[in-house]
Amino acid sequence: MSDVKMLSGAEGLKKIGELIKDVRICMMTTAAGDGSFDSRPMATQEIDKDKGFDGIVWFLTRHESLKVDELETDPHVCLMYADPANHNYVSVKGKATISRDKAKIHELWNPMYKAWFPAGENDPQIAVLKVDVTEAQYWEASSSKLVFGIKYLAAAVTGGAVKVGESGKVMV
Repeated sequence: MSDVKMLSGAEGLKKIGELIKDVRICMMTTAAGDGSFDSRPMATQEIDKDKGFDGIVWFLTRHESLKVDELETDPHVCLMYADPANHNYVSVKGKATISRDKAKIHELWNPMYKAWFPAGENDPQIAVLKVDVTEAQYWEASSSKLVFGIKYLAAAVTGGAVKVGESGKVMV
């Protein structure tokens, strides 16, 4: 990887959106009451392909849950996205809020959620979890798998003289 590239504003949001748009599941990390961290898989709602990524990540969640309890104490979260097939990784930091906004639940609803919310969109346990992104870091390969593999071997042989990919930091 090369030196860290700094991005901000629309350029940074576009970069994050491109890297996470096809990664359905992320790991969400919250701060536990004892100072440790808890992580769990969460299904990211689709990013509107026409509008692009706007710096907000949406989830549906169970209102009575440890994550909601933790977020009420400390709203800071980290969302970790991994696309190992393409050698792309993103760590997103943000602040979460929980709501029972029926219109947003309806907008985000997918029949797949009946497995978690048997009463459907009107399940009393369903809640919206909104993460306002504050910053992100990313690491991505710069080429196809074959070229990446060759560059990786060349970097190992040359002590890192060959650029394998790109890393960057995005400030929103």
